[in-house]
Amino acid sequence: MPERYYKDGEEELLHLLEEPEAEYTVKDYLSWRFEEMVELIRGKIFRMSPAPTPYHQVVTGNLHIEFGNFFRTHPCHVFIAPLDVFLPIYSAKNGKANTVVQPDLFVVCDINKIDDCGCQGPPDLIIETISNHTSKKDIELKYTIYEEIGVKEYWVVYPNDRVIQVYFLDDQGKYQLHGAYNQEEVINPVLFPHLKIDLSMVFTELK
Repeated sequence: MPERYYKDGEEELLHLLEEPEAEYTVKDYLSWRFEEMVELIRGKIFRMSPAPTPYHQVVTGNLHIEFGNFFRTHPCHVFIAPLDVFLPIYSAKNGKANTVVQPDLFVVCDINKIDDCGCQGPPDLIIETISNHTSKKDIELKYTIYEEIGVKEYWVVYPNDRVIQVYFLDDQGKYQLHGAYNQEEVINPVLFPHLKIDLSMVFTELK
């Protein structure tokens, strides 16, 4: 996998961001050498900085622990960012793949999708923990993309509000809100109903 993240790629990133009409491909993405992490969504570059807050990391980390413990005895795997997820979305202009995202957490049950570059195709479940600088991208843009490519279950985590919204694909391939859960409740993934997550243990305070 190319080494994309080092300082002398900063000028290249700034140059690319100054081209709002440009559309980039997965091949372009794999050639970039940025210190800063980015996502490529429908051919457009999205910066992932500034870094998440400590509490964002605590909540995401706690969820990772809960899923990780469960999947020790289950034929699925949970992954935490940063790890590239290559989605089957293609440019209307040139027909080339143009979307690579880095969800905070995701679950894959078909291990054949995982290679040295990341995840090739849609995960079964994706979790995005909302930050102020990523809220519009995660709530609107990624919601549409994940629905389109068939991510069965999508969680949107609001750490400041201590709430998780769970969306699940219906028979028509559209997301329906399965539930909104607060820190006093227990959440069960639709795909993995035997996994019970006490949200009081997820939304823990920093001490």
